[in-house]
Amino acid sequence: MGNLAAIIGRPNVGKSTLFNRLTGSREAIVDEQAGVTRDRHYGKVEWNGQEFSLIDTGGYVINSDDVFEEEIRQQVMLAIEEADLILFLVDVTCGVTDLEEGIANILRRSNKKILLVVNKVDTSERQYDATVFYGLGLGDYYTVSSVNGSGTGDLLDAILEQFPAREQIIEERDELPRITIVGRPNVGKSSLINALTGESRHIVTPLAGTTRDTTETLYNKYGHLFYLVDTAGLRKKGKVSEDVEFYSVMRAIRAIENSDVCLLMIDATQGMEAQDQNIFNLIQRNRKGMVILVNKWDLIGKDTHTAKQYQTAIYERIAPFTDVPVIFTSVVTKQRLQKVLETAMEVHQNRTRRIPTHQLNEVMLKVINDYHPPAVKGKHIKIKYVTQLPTLAPSFVFFCNLPQYIREPYKRYLENKLREHFHFSGVPMQLFFRNK
Repeated sequence: MGNLAAIIGRPNVGKSTLFNRLTGSREAIVDEQAGVTRDRHYGKVEWNGQEFSLIDTGGYVINSDDVFEEEIRQQVMLAIEEADLILFLVDVTCGVTDLEEGIANILRRSNKKILLVVNKVDTSERQYDATVFYGLGLGDYYTVSSVNGSGTGDLLDAILEQFPAREQIIEERDELPRITIVGRPNVGKSSLINALTGESRHIVTPLAGTTRDTTETLYNKYGHLFYLVDTAGLRKKGKVSEDVEFYSVMRAIRAIENSDVCLLMIDATQGMEAQDQNIFNLIQRNRKGMVILVNKWDLIGKDTHTAKQYQTAIYERIAPFTDVPVIFTSVVTKQRLQKVLETAMEVHQNRTRRIPTHQLNEVMLKVINDYHPPAVKGKHIKIKYVTQLPTLAPSFVFFCNLPQYIREPYKRYLENKLREHFHFSGVPMQLFFRNK
C-alpha cells in the first residue's frame, strides 16, 4: 500500500507552507489571509531513500456558517478517514485554542497514527512556549519552522518511522501486476473494463462521475493474469465540490500509487487537456508504467495522417518524457482492445526489467565514450561505472569524479540511450550520479 499523510489544523497555522517545505514545491498557495486553501494539494515527499504522499487540507473550522468552511470541514474529515498518518499542525504563537481542543478530541477518537507538530518555533523562547501543547493529550510533539525549515528533518524521520520500510512493502505486494485505468470523468473507463471482461460489472451512464469508488477485478483471459482496477474520474480540483467525490479522488490517487501500470484514457473528441496532463504527471511522479489510450476513436473523421498528427500533439504536451505507447481505441466497437492488454503487459515487463551490470557497463561506457560529459570550469568529468539499483521502478546510478557538474541535457542523453538499448518504453526512470 502507498503511504499517505495528511496535514490538518485550524486556519492560518502554516499548513500550506509546511506542505511546500516537505514536498520541495510551491504548489500550495501561501497567504496571511486565513482560508486561502480550499481545495486539496497532493505531493510526493522523498527522504532518505523513502517516499510518501502528502495532502494539504484547508483549515478546520467548527460551528461556522460559511459555505466554504463547511466544505473544508467535511473534506478534512474525509482526509482523516483515508490517510494513514495525520500531521496535526498548531501555531506556537497562539497557544492552545478552542479549535485545537475540538480537533484533538476528534483525532483521539479516530484511532489513527497522529504526530503533533508545533509550527513557527524559530527561537529558544518559543521552544519553551511549545510545552503548553502537552495539554492536548496527544503525547510528544515536534517543533518546526515551516518558513526556514528548522526541525523538518527530525519530523520527516518521525514520519518515516510510522510507515513500513520499502522492503516490507515489496514483500507485502501481491505478485500479480495491477493495471489501473485512470482519466477524467466520462472517458470510458468502466466501459473498457466491461468490454475486456465481457461482463457488465460496472455501471455505465452518460453522466460524469458515475463511478465513485475504486474497484478491482481479477482478469484471467487470453493468457493474461492480472488485477484490473477501475477508478473514479479525476476532475480539476476546483470542480471537486462534493464530499463523496473528494473521497473518490483520494481513492483514485491511492490506486495509482498501488498500481504497476496505469492506462491513461483520454477522450479523442476533446484531445489531451490540462487535467489529462496533470494525471500524466501524477503517474510519472509515482514512477508507474504508463500507456495512453485515446478512446472514442470511432467518432473522429480520419485520413492517413490523423493518428500520426494526434500522437505528435500528445507527445508535445507530455515532453520531455515521450517514450510512452499511444493506442487509439474504441470501447464501443472493441477496436484494438487486445492490443491494450498486450501493451500493458509489455510495459509491466519493461518496468521490472533488470539489466546485468556487465552488460550495462559494456553498452553505456561506450555511449559515454562516444560523447563525454561537457567540461565545466575547465574540469573534465569522467564516468567510470554504472549499475542498476534494486528498486520497484528502473533506477540507475552512475559513479563519476564530479557528479555535481552533470547537467540536465547530458542526463537526458544518457536516459535516451538507456531506453534505446534496453527497451524501457512506457516506464519513467531515475538516474543518480555519485562520487566514486
